[in-house]
Amino acid sequence: MMPDLPIHQYIERASGAVKTEQLLADRLIHVLYHQGREYMPALFKALTSARTSRLLGWLNYDRPPGSRRAAAERLARTLGVDLSECCDPQRVLTSPRQLFERQIRYWDRRPMPAAPDVVTAPADARLLVTSLAESSLFFIKEKFFDLEELLGPDKPEWRMLFAGGDAAILRLTPDKYHYNHAPVSGRVADIYLIDGDFHSCNPGAVVRQVTPYSKNRRVVTIIDTEVPGGSRVGPVAMIEIVALMIGDIVQCYSVRQYEAPQPVTVGMFIERGQPKSLYRPGSSVDVLLFAPGRIDFCPDLRANTLHAGAHSRFSRHFGRPIVETDVAVRSPIAARKESL
Repeated sequence: MMPDLPIHQYIERASGAVKTEQLLADRLIHVLYHQGREYMPALFKALTSARTSRLLGWLNYDRPPGSRRAAAERLARTLGVDLSECCDPQRVLTSPRQLFERQIRYWDRRPMPAAPDVVTAPADARLLVTSLAESSLFFIKEKFFDLEELLGPDKPEWRMLFAGGDAAILRLTPDKYHYNHAPVSGRVADIYLIDGDFHSCNPGAVVRQVTPYSKNRRVVTIIDTEVPGGSRVGPVAMIEIVALMIGDIVQCYSVRQYEAPQPVTVGMFIERGQPKSLYRPGSSVDVLLFAPGRIDFCPDLRANTLHAGAHSRFSRHFGRPIVETDVAVRSPIAARKESL
């Protein structure tokens, strides 16, 4: 009989309360990453491949048992999705995929700070603030990603730019709204795809798979904010990372609400808070990178990351407090250093 798995807790930002996460398929992922990875490496590799990820996504979101509408309604209840914030609740409930790819009235339900030099969360997610500077209390290099791997070995200019800087890791769980929004305003200096695997972002899987975020398929966008109309927080890298059951990352930037979506290209100016991309479907991760000395994270996020009273699987595995905060898309997570 398998022993009870350790709980995973996070901080609810609005209340400061410690919450326990209900991890979907937790036991299955535990077996895959604790036994399959070691004793059946070929099977483990196959199960984290693009083909298997697409198949699992299709089975869970495109071919549910019975009525698609009934399956979508059940999923909405199970995940606790707030249908009242959806642009079109009736359309959302036509299938699990439509529910997952829902559009919300973010302009009403996800307020954004007016100050242009405030960095905002790119997604509804569970966030960790981290540092790549060895002297920092928040130094967790080589636990979640390797910088060279994450940005790509053929991009030394970006690796040098962000070395020793700051980072935010945002984990999108299956219940979340899965559009990514621009965290800053600026001009796109580079955007490229790096191929890779489809590892789970379940916390138990993350601590078993060394630097998993730099091994998964991902899209890297480099944003120059030191331009007219920009956020003036230096260069920012936004890395959108697939996970188990994510079939695609669709670049679909809209200037107003969700109207006239267009691919993100080099030279394009993107505005903070606007929809940038969409994950299809499952769970996924965003990583933001900042150059050294350009931003300060919000004090509550820094304090929550070092919270000693929450039972985080990250803390348990790495032997030090590493605790996530549940944040809303477009909410403040950092500000230009000079403005604090």
